[in-house]
Amino acid sequence: MPISFDSALGIHQQALSVRMQRTVLLASNIANADTPGYKARDIDFKSALMNINNQFTGSVATTNSKHIQNEMGNGSAEVLYRVPNQSSLDGNTVDGDLEKTAFSENAIRYQASLTFLEGKFRGMLSALKGE
Repeated sequence: MPISFDSALGIHQQALSVRMQRTVLLASNIANADTPGYKARDIDFKSALMNINNQFTGSVATTNSKHIQNEMGNGSAEVLYRVPNQSSLDGNTVDGDLEKTAFSENAIRYQASLTFLEGKFRGMLSALKGE
């Protein structure tokens, strides 16, 4: 009986991917906090994960080579621009405290997803060993 890693690992691998993309954006925001005209960017994690999940669950098995394949996205989330509470004179929309808080929260949630994924792998390894 074949093992489907997508179903065995759940949504955690997609969550890690979206969290990684968000980490890159938040780090870029922090690095450009003093760049005039820089616009802070972010990802809506919930909608990005639902979008990726819908792409995977919406795929259709085909029984004939002439069937039209379901187009899968590349897994990248839509990047949004953050609207600042207070505009700066140089046009930069980065709020350093907000970005650092979001970065820390994202890192903690990334680690949690990694821990859940590790548990899934341990369970599969135990099953393969017959423990």
